[in-house]
Amino acid sequence: MIVRLALLLTAWSAVVCGAAGSPQAAAPAAGSAPASGPAPVVDPVRLRDYRARIEHELRGDILSFWLEHARDREHGGFYGEIGRDLRVRSKAPRGALIPARVLWTYSAAYRRYRDPAYLEMARWAFDDLVTHFWDQGSGGLFWSITADGKPLQTAKELYIESFGIYGLSEYYRATGDQAALQRAIDLYRLIETHCRDRVHGGYFEGFKQDWTLQTNPRRTHMNEMGPNSQNAHLHLMEAYTNLLRAWPDPELRRNLQDLVQVVMTRILNPANHHLWLFQDADWTPRTNTISFGHDIELSWLLPESAEVVGDPAQIAQAKAAALATARATLAEGVDADGGLLSEADPKGLTDTTKEWWQQCEATTGFCNAYQLSGDPRYLRASLRSWDFIENHVLDRKNGEWFRAVSRDGSIPRYQPKVSFWKCPYHNGRVCMEMIDRLGALLGTPPTEPAR
Repeated sequence: MIVRLALLLTAWSAVVCGAAGSPQAAAPAAGSAPASGPAPVVDPVRLRDYRARIEHELRGDILSFWLEHARDREHGGFYGEIGRDLRVRSKAPRGALIPARVLWTYSAAYRRYRDPAYLEMARWAFDDLVTHFWDQGSGGLFWSITADGKPLQTAKELYIESFGIYGLSEYYRATGDQAALQRAIDLYRLIETHCRDRVHGGYFEGFKQDWTLQTNPRRTHMNEMGPNSQNAHLHLMEAYTNLLRAWPDPELRRNLQDLVQVVMTRILNPANHHLWLFQDADWTPRTNTISFGHDIELSWLLPESAEVVGDPAQIAQAKAAALATARATLAEGVDADGGLLSEADPKGLTDTTKEWWQQCEATTGFCNAYQLSGDPRYLRASLRSWDFIENHVLDRKNGEWFRAVSRDGSIPRYQPKVSFWKCPYHNGRVCMEMIDRLGALLGTPPTEPAR
């Protein structure tokens, strides 16, 4: 701990004083123009300003927007889709991902601020999730329902069940509601019973309603290129981590430890420090596509999970892998304007869109890399990511965030504010993470109870 503090103080001095070795512009992606001009000096006053701006965005825009616009007070639950113009698509189907992620977001916000409006929203999401999406016969969560609440796509997929655990466990941590914790435990046991691959390690991802394994990956929503995906395993790791915080079960701890190891040794490519996106059952890669957003998200979730497990050797391994991944993302995925690009392959960039969630994960991931290493380049990259969000992603007219920005700065025409995938989880989480991480750098206590 003393060595870590000394490292951070030394790096911090270089950033504040502008001494030799101060951060240079993040390395641009292949084909982008280099950033010009000297690196700005970052001092504590500026960090406090960033922290205040981020907290204002969280409470004054993101959380208030969803409180005001997202709930269907006539039929219950949330609207399936709200357009960029704030028009409600009343007949749009609804996915379980929205209530699960809203449940996590407002539970986490309530734990930190104790605002009754956040608790009310969390309860609303909890009631929606267990009333409309829970399969009373086979257990688990449906993928989607119709606008009037009838089961639509009744598949059981690891991705959705993981976010159920994530939201329910956070609601328990915020309220002490034993029924929510029991639901999370029930989902965990269903996953361990039906999804665990006892031969190759990891977890199967797609199932029919009765938990029969779906043998045709193209019949699943998350994975059309093989039985294993980084996305489902990444978020299962995230979910198990939060459940272990709430329920320190020894078997769960062992299972999470195994999962962390699978992610590090099977899903993370040691040759280039990117994730294999899709793989066969025996972990043979199906594609060489690089997703910079998932890479940088992994870089901070991985050591967090290892730390909750508590094995020192695995923690050290996870931190080393996280830094290698952050380093690769900074070198290859960050554009000259500070925004994180979407995808590439070994030949170069393949998708230069900059989606809202990718910028969130870059902000947190690079800050985490700075906290692990003391290298001021990462702190600069994190703050540049937030600058990009403020300059290009926030919707100053209608509130909340645009879903994506083109590389030329234009906003694609179709930009729903609420949809199956567009919710306050990524942007709410980055705000809460950065409030605490910047606070730690400034020496101020976190704004939430200790985890």
